[in-house]
Formats: sequence, C-alpha cells, structure tokens
Amino acid sequence: MATLSPTQSPKTRRKPSTRRRAHSHLPPHPIQDSHDAAVASIRSFLKSHTSYDAFPVSFRLIVLDTKLNVKKALQCVVSAPLWNSERSKFAGMLTVLDIIHLIQYYYRTASYDYAAADVETFRLESLRDIENELGVAQPPLHREHPSSSLYDAAKLLIQTHARRLPLLDNDTETGHEVIVSVLTQYRLLKFISINCNKEIQQLHLSLRKLKIGTYVALPPQDVPEGKNPYHPIATATLNTPVFDVVHMFSERSISAVPIINEEGIVVNLYETVDVITLVRLGAYQSLDLKISEALNQRSPDFPGVVICTASDSLGTLLQLIKRRRVHRLVVVEGEARKKGRLLGIITLSDVLRYVIGRVGIGEGLEPEEEIKKSSSGGPIAGPSASTSTTKP
Repeated sequence: MATLSPTQSPKTRRKPSTRRRAHSHLPPHPIQDSHDAAVASIRSFLKSHTSYDAFPVSFRLIVLDTKLNVKKALQCVVSAPLWNSERSKFAGMLTVLDIIHLIQYYYRTASYDYAAADVETFRLESLRDIENELGVAQPPLHREHPSSSLYDAAKLLIQTHARRLPLLDNDTETGHEVIVSVLTQYRLLKFISINCNKEIQQLHLSLRKLKIGTYVALPPQDVPEGKNPYHPIATATLNTPVFDVVHMFSERSISAVPIINEEGIVVNLYETVDVITLVRLGAYQSLDLKISEALNQRSPDFPGVVICTASDSLGTLLQLIKRRRVHRLVVVEGEARKKGRLLGIITLSDVLRYVIGRVGIGEGLEPEEEIKKSSSGGPIAGPSASTSTTKP
C-alpha cells in the first residue's frame, strides 16, 4: 500500500546543547491565519481562470452514440459523454455507476444466460429505463461552457455530486451543441496543485481537523454490541460476495469499499472498476465469487491502495495529487497498537468541497467574496497528457 506521508530522509543526531536559549517574545506562528489566507487565495485563483485553462495541451475525447450497445462501449471506456445523433444533441454521461445499476438489474431479474445474451444488444439509450426500474435517481444533464470560471465549474460538480463535468459550446454556423471536453475532479485539483504551490505550502492543518472525509462515528469501545463499528463507512471482508459489494455501490452511489480483516485492519480496496473488468471479460457469474477470489482477476495496472492518517495535512494531500493519479485515500490509525485500523475514507469530492466552500444542493452560486487576488504568479501550467490529439 502507498502512504500519503512523505518519506523522511535520515537525520544526523546532534549532541544536546548545554547552552540556554532566550525565550522568544514573538507570537506563535499563526497557522490558522496562513491556512485561511491560502484557501482564500486558491478560491480567488479559480475565479480568475476558466475551465479551458485547465485543459491539457493535448488530449483525446471519446464521445459515445446512444445507439451503441453497452458491451462495445465498455471495450473503449468506462465513462464518456453521450450523443443523441438523431437529435444532434448532448445526452448526458455514461458513468461506471450506470453499469453497476445494469449489473444489479440483471442479477435481480434475469438468469446468467439471459443477461449474457441481452447485454450483447442492450443500447446505451436504455440505461435510464433501468434506473427507473431500480428506483434510483437519474444523473442530471449538467454541463458548463469552457469559458466558465473554474470556481463555477467546481461548484456545479459539488452541487450535482458529479465526478465529471461535460464542457459544451455551440457551433456558430449550425447552432448545434458541441462537446468540447470533460472536466474531472482530479484534473481540477491537479491544476490547483500545479499552479498554487505557494498556497499549498501553507496548508498545514490536518485533514481530520478540517473535517475532510467521512470518519468512523464512534471509537471501538463506545460501539454498542451488535452495531456496525465502522458506521457510516461501507466495508467488506475477503469473504464477502462480490454482488454484496455491487449492491453497496448502487445503493450508496459510492465507487470503492475498504476490505478489512477481523481486527479492522485495511487489507485492500474493491472498486467499481474491478466490477467493470469482470463485465469486460464476460464473467458475469463471477459476481457470486468472494472478494478474495475476484481480486485475482483484477487488472495488473491497479495502482494500489493509498492510505493516510487523520493527522496528515491538506497540503501534503494536494502535493500527492500533483505527483500521481489519486481518486481516494483510506484513512487509518497511526498509533502503534492500532496501526492500519480503518478510521475513514477521503474522496476527491471531499477535498474539492472543502477547497470551494459549502455549497447547498441546487443552490445558486454564492455572491463574489471580497478576497485578495491570488498571489500565484507566472504562466499557468496544465496537467500533462499521454495522448497526441490536438487540443480544439
């Protein structure tokens, strides 16, 4: 497992000095003040830059026609904008959660043979019917213009609980919608980590103190007998059937579940993309497997579980996002006798919600705050990309 805390280099031990040092008359370092000022500066930075600024220099955009069948779509991507070619109109986003809902529907209502045959012809446009059958909320058709501020785009991501925000423009000749790109939570936070380095250096307060993430409600000794000791966090063990975890994904609209042992030590993480791997392989019957067995079919490029402690700082987290692709962190106990025990989970949504500020669901954008202009100077850098398609 990867840890958030940076590796400390060995330090030379020094002999204790016998000299007395004079007491300092300077006030203690105002950590809270510098932290608040840094957050305000980051928000000001986002208000002064557009979504277009966060585009990589080059990137690839895949758009799926709603007439395409699900199985073919999953051979390309697990998430992409949808396009209604009959109406020449944007039709929402295909997300991993859509596929989770489909799996749950098949598992509840059909035999394996029927599901395996039906998925060959099942079209993307029918996914919304499945959501109606299951009684789950349909994703909103949210979108933003590429020239909208990153601050407004981030607030819309928070308001709609979305991980991706389609960016649309209109063709000047035909007036039809044009899908320009998709802004993800990760890309937005990485853009901050690249361009607000000075501010990030001031974010010393701990993740727990800032209330970033979801944490176990009660310490072990205070949990009533028979109650879930990890409430409100969804957990599983290596013996849990895969479909039980799929149900957690669908019911809670989450994308990962920590796998723990009898002592509550985090041993792995099962994600929605692991289920998609089974679907791609056509291994629908594998939903009856235990998690321990399903993990053997996991993609070899799985990046591992990133863990941290509640005392790690927001600044350290953002520096990690700058270095590697991270979608969530599992918070574990750092004390020696409890080391590795599940304490909480932090998603990019949690981080973005803190950085932007409180936003009510469906709430209009808050009035502009009187914040000093960002002290970040120099050219604006965008996240790197491995593709060679020219930026539109």
